[in-house]
Amino acid sequence: MTTVLAGGEFDVLSDDKIEASWEQGVLVAPPPSRLALLKLLASLASIATEHAHLYAQLRDAQAYLGEAQRLSATGSFGWKSATGEILWSDQTYRIFELDRVTRPTLDFILRRTHPDDRDGVQQLIDRATRSAQDWDYEHRIVMVDGTVKHLHVVAHAVQDDATGETEYVGAVMDVTAAKESRQALEKAYEEIRELKDQLQRENIVLREEIDETSMFEEIVGASPPLRTVLSHVSKVAPMDSTVLITGETGTGKELIARAIHKRSKRSARAFVSVNCAAIPSSLIASELFGHEKGAFTGAIQRRQGRFELADGGTIFLDEVGELPAETQIMLLRVLQEREFERVGGSGPIRVDVRIIAATNRNLEAAIDEGAFRADLFYRLNVFPLEVPALRERRADIPLLVEYFIHRYAKRVGKRIRGISKETSNLLQSYDWPGNIRELQNVIERAVIISESDTLSIDERWLSGRRSPASPTVAASPTSTLAVQEKDAIEAALAESKGRVSGPFGAAARLGVPSSTLESKIKALKIDKRRFKST
Repeated sequence: MTTVLAGGEFDVLSDDKIEASWEQGVLVAPPPSRLALLKLLASLASIATEHAHLYAQLRDAQAYLGEAQRLSATGSFGWKSATGEILWSDQTYRIFELDRVTRPTLDFILRRTHPDDRDGVQQLIDRATRSAQDWDYEHRIVMVDGTVKHLHVVAHAVQDDATGETEYVGAVMDVTAAKESRQALEKAYEEIRELKDQLQRENIVLREEIDETSMFEEIVGASPPLRTVLSHVSKVAPMDSTVLITGETGTGKELIARAIHKRSKRSARAFVSVNCAAIPSSLIASELFGHEKGAFTGAIQRRQGRFELADGGTIFLDEVGELPAETQIMLLRVLQEREFERVGGSGPIRVDVRIIAATNRNLEAAIDEGAFRADLFYRLNVFPLEVPALRERRADIPLLVEYFIHRYAKRVGKRIRGISKETSNLLQSYDWPGNIRELQNVIERAVIISESDTLSIDERWLSGRRSPASPTVAASPTSTLAVQEKDAIEAALAESKGRVSGPFGAAARLGVPSSTLESKIKALKIDKRRFKST
């Protein structure tokens, strides 16, 4: 027996009845079993649940997309160019400040477009209508309250193969905040440029004022000899010429070198100072030009020299007259070729360095003695500057004393109003063989031990260091002191065979700086060359 569905009821039919029903043209399907029916219902329920889940996911995705558009101020749109139909997302409506009841149209968009941008938007619409092209465009729209928004619109053309029509899908971004920030930044940059130009103009004026008053920082004085030197400094500083500064010890040659650097085009780069007399002769080449690893015992790594450190700036070679002969050759190459080799190196290194040299020696005399190369002297002596000794600029002594008193009194926390008349006369009458450096040391010492607001100096601090003779006496060879001085100098020259500087020179025998002795020799009209043959 087989169960079939007949007349809406479950009947039990025999095989004969089923065969008869087929003969009568009636389709009689065997009814499903109760288990099969339950499976069918379960399957339908599962499909309904899956559809509900997919719908929830779609709803969440739309919510996330809407929130993302709101946060990024980016809306989306669709536009059918053939029919003019426009679809906007919620964020696009918010950007245009339009309710969703109103349908967007091209006419509405053009009316909202800023008058200055309207022609460009119209041309864009015309091009997009004629041909399917992507676009990326920025324009402004004007809101109901008159405020202006900046929009950045990008669109992609999608072709419908069935109808041949074009639909544009794109995004519209409100970039007003970014535009305003950029405009504010550009305005700030413009203000900074104007302030920079103003400061530069004020700096030029300030420099001119400094030129007219103190001329240079820490160079104190207004005497004619000093003013002449500073005038020459002002002229040579902007150039790249090599400068040779001469003068006795303690006259402030390094201050002059620094003043040249500060006024040069290299002022923003390094100023490297090297005291050539303070470095052992065996190490001076390595100090100036550097060395390679293993170049000599103790060279455990490559080392840059002072010339490399000063590249683009200025190098100051103090006491250049003390350089050994082999180093003089290396320095000559730098002056001629603007290149050198590290100690132990195999390749040249090019540098752009301005060289300022200084010495208290008479280099011309050193050339005669064979202690200094003539070709190097001529390379260094492009622009000579001679710094006057303090005894040659006595008018500056009161200014220097006041300057040093202020510096050291402030440092030790004392208040000193001035100096006594006796001290003033003593300072003016002393020859200052140690020049400004000696004056500086004396004032510092006096400030330290001073117990009142009036500075005084013990004459014994100076008596043991007086120069052999004052310039006035030296200028009068007929006096007894001048004759005695001349005899002493000639005796020393005879013992040193005409050599002035060096450990066995006449200056060392007399216990005076070689530059001071050279001045005395010139003032007393002594021919030192006649002693070389004795």
